[in-house]
Amino acid sequence: HVQLVESGGGSVQAGGSLRLSCLVSGYTNVNYCVGWFRQAPGKEREGVASIASDDGITAYADSLKGRFTISQDNAKNTLYLQMNSLKSVDTAMYYCAAVGGTWSEGCPVAPHYYDHWGQGTQVTVS
Repeated sequence: HVQLVESGGGSVQAGGSLRLSCLVSGYTNVNYCVGWFRQAPGKEREGVASIASDDGITAYADSLKGRFTISQDNAKNTLYLQMNSLKSVDTAMYYCAAVGGTWSEGCPVAPHYYDHWGQGTQVTVS
């Protein structure tokens, strides 16, 4: 039973930083992709970044490259998203999600590929 639990959201001033965490459980001896996604009020959910559990290869939404960094600590089964130079447009509910398997072209960033989701953590930038 796969579970993902996010934490680390909150309120921050524009220009500030936050680090989100996601505890991933339920994958045993299998490769998987895990990623960060966000949804602002009235907007569709969008991909932020993804990472492969086995080799750590990352992928990012083009618009967020340079400000956001995805990483993982496999010993802790934890995914991270370091967010720097935050802007008001980054205000959204942030979700982590996972999907099993090895993807020959790298882990996707589009949300529709992912089938296990956390409950989300709110990030507000003012």
